[in-house]
Amino acid sequence: MREQAARERASFRQAFRAIAARNNHKGAQIGVQMQGLAGENVSGELMQHYGFTSAPLAGAEYIVLPVGGTSRHSVVIASEDGRYRVKLADGEVALYTDEGDYIHLKRGRLIEVETQTLVVKASTKVVFETPKIEAAGHIAAAGEVSDGIRAMSEDRAIYNGHKHGSSPVPDAQQ
Repeated sequence: MREQAARERASFRQAFRAIAARNNHKGAQIGVQMQGLAGENVSGELMQHYGFTSAPLAGAEYIVLPVGGTSRHSVVIASEDGRYRVKLADGEVALYTDEGDYIHLKRGRLIEVETQTLVVKASTKVVFETPKIEAAGHIAAAGEVSDGIRAMSEDRAIYNGHKHGSSPVPDAQQ
């Protein structure tokens, strides 16, 4: 019985490692072409956790599970690419790209974001609940800037209306 079970198990392909060749993002599932470490070409689908999606580059490493023990229906259950991975301390988490962009949740309750341009889209508002906001460069606003007492445009009108001495023209216009 044991011999028969062993022969049966031997006919089923076990999970294996593969290297990504290319992806197909056109359908609802991400199709992948990969090469097994024994050199065989394998097609399958890339399964990912709900709410997270990625498109691994050629050369990324996969862990592949042959559904039903055959490579004809293979599912990638994990992917990794050490070429671009962010270096982490124990307990840290990061999202990253091959271009060097990352969001790094660091020890000490610090979140670090590295990118060239950060766009936040909010249809109602963005709220910062913090006692201080700092900027290393310029701040530009397309709309009004206010401190809750009055708008900056009102301060500008007060400044522009201020006169020194007997000059009939406000100092700001001289």
